[in-house]
Amino acid sequence: MANEENFCEPDEHPWDQADQIACEAFELYEKGQMQEALEKLTEAIGLNPSYGAWYFNKALTLDALERYEEAIECYLRAMELCGEDVEILNSLAVDFTRTCQYERALELFEKIEALDPTYEPCYCNRIITYTELEQYDKAEQMFYLAQQIEPDCPICFYNIGNAKFSQGHYERAIWCWQRTAQLEPNHPQIDYRIAQACWAAGKKELAREYFLKEIRKEPGNLEVILDFGIFLLQTGDMESAKEKFNRLLELDPDFAPAWFYKGELALNLGQREEAFECYQRALETDRKIKGPRFRLAQLYAERNEPEKAISHLNREMSSDLDEPDVLLSMGWLSAQLGQNDTACRCFLRVLDQNRIEPMAFYGLGLCLALRKEYDAAEQCLKQAISLKPDQAVFHLAGAWLSVKQGQWELATRQAELAAAIHPNNPFVKKACQQIRRVVRANKLKNKIGNSVIYRGLLARLRSFGKILG
Repeated sequence: MANEENFCEPDEHPWDQADQIACEAFELYEKGQMQEALEKLTEAIGLNPSYGAWYFNKALTLDALERYEEAIECYLRAMELCGEDVEILNSLAVDFTRTCQYERALELFEKIEALDPTYEPCYCNRIITYTELEQYDKAEQMFYLAQQIEPDCPICFYNIGNAKFSQGHYERAIWCWQRTAQLEPNHPQIDYRIAQACWAAGKKELAREYFLKEIRKEPGNLEVILDFGIFLLQTGDMESAKEKFNRLLELDPDFAPAWFYKGELALNLGQREEAFECYQRALETDRKIKGPRFRLAQLYAERNEPEKAISHLNREMSSDLDEPDVLLSMGWLSAQLGQNDTACRCFLRVLDQNRIEPMAFYGLGLCLALRKEYDAAEQCLKQAISLKPDQAVFHLAGAWLSVKQGQWELATRQAELAAAIHPNNPFVKKACQQIRRVVRANKLKNKIGNSVIYRGLLARLRSFGKILG
């Protein structure tokens, strides 16, 4: 007979306690109380670490908390205890995709297909992996394979819609997401995604309609309200945009993006002091936010405070900014402030993001020419011209570079090309006249110094580039 002191009733056995705690975890999960559910599952596993299903449930809970690396470890442990279960394999493959481990994800999806070719999620979720890899043909192939098994899977239509959106096929993305909404009206943020696609496709009224539908469903969603505010700002509805940004700050006074875009609104309205204060407030609430430092640099430059402008530009550059339009503007501002190396970095970063951006080649060409790296500058300007041959200022820059290298005939031809593109443009006419004057003078004297004509023309080229950018 067991010692009475160590005797436990059957319902007090640690494994029974673990079962009860796991049941409580499931109830918490269903209520959306993920952190509490996670704590309960951890406690249950501590009492009975040999039950694989609890590791699987813990991984699902970690996924809901967006703690994907930890979830992967739990899925792997669940596999050790449960074997090659297709649901575990599928969930693990999805998390490999989320953490950019695409090869491992594809290996698992292929293993699932070998184990059970009729398991539709392995095709459906592979659409996402191939989309992330920009292998859109394979993504579409997975969609049609999934359709053969489950023709009305809303997630499949959602995933292939993402692929179409990534390719810039906005009309097809709209159709796919509308199909998702038909099959699953409560699909998370589906109206928001349709609104984004309509916005990208230029369907402004339809975009507004879907934004409003999403906000009615989730009136406190900061991300949706912010995007709607940006949409309204870009479409010129300033009053409605202001109302959205103020609404965001009512919901969260420390929401830095709302302060930034409130600053953008003020800047658009010419209210520079208010914009300045908004950008500063955005930085106070989030030191890592991208954008405000560049805007402050612009405003300091306007105030003729170049040191402060340069300081903010350098800090913005250190934030790994990757928006091409912003980087182009930063490049021109850096050039105007005499920060040639910073300007070069801006234009090079644009080319890293988008290797066919003619304005980046143009700006980089001017910066390299200022560093007397004429061969590299010439290649950049040739690339800009090949991408956009109808841009007069590119030919003018080429003509200026040819003058610097003493290539008088080539400079004349390039100036004539610029004049032919915009014969009535005052800037182009004056620049061409200056180039012709320099060429004539050099034909007479064979040599000319670094005259005011050079410097004046270059300054205008940089200014014109900023306008184009």
